[in-house]
Order: sequence, then structure tokens, then C-alpha cells
Amino acid sequence: MKYLFILNDAGYGSERSYNGIRLAINLAKRDSAEIRIFLLGDAVSCALDNQQTPDGYYNLGRMLRAASRKGEIACCGTCMDARGISDEMLISPARRSTLDELTDWTEWAGKVLVF
Repeated sequence: MKYLFILNDAGYGSERSYNGIRLAINLAKRDSAEIRIFLLGDAVSCALDNQQTPDGYYNLGRMLRAASRKGEIACCGTCMDARGISDEMLISPARRSTLDELTDWTEWAGKVLVF
């Protein structure tokens, strides 16, 4: 099954993006799953590299890397620009993307989950 996750909320403060990434990681453990995660709005901050979180607290950069083992992570370029986030600030494998690619991914997906 092909799953597209669209995340909208900032990574810390609200748990919506955190829970979406948790579900993506869990689905990625299934052999038949293909995962794509598209970060929109404040969710682009989830893909920032060098996040310093307290011990015992979740780190969304690490979580996104785990989810990407079975898929891709893309960030809205317009949303990145509005927040002063450059390509170099993103974790690997996250990358800048476009609404056109999100449209393609939506057509690709068997299920679209929005958080």
C-alpha cells in the first residue's frame, strides 16, 4: 500500500506532526508499505537538522530519518522560504519540493493521511 502523509503543524508545541510521523514509522515496518511525507506550513521545521532536544524527549529529525527508510520526505519550498529555512538547514534525506510534486504524490497514494 502507498501512503502519503501531509503534515501541517510545527513539530514542537502540538503533537499532530509527532503523531503523524509515529504512524509513518510504524507503517514503514510493514513489508508492503511505501511511505511519502510532505511537510507544509510550520511542519517544514520538523525537518530542520541539528535539533537539540532534552534527553528523553522525542527528536523529529531522527524520527523523520527512520520514516524515510521506506520512502521520501519533501518540504514545501514556499513554506521554507516564508520561514527563512534554506535547503542546507534540512536533514538528509528531506528536500525542497513544490505543490506540483505534492499533487503527483496525491495521485500516487492509495491513502492520504493529513495531520
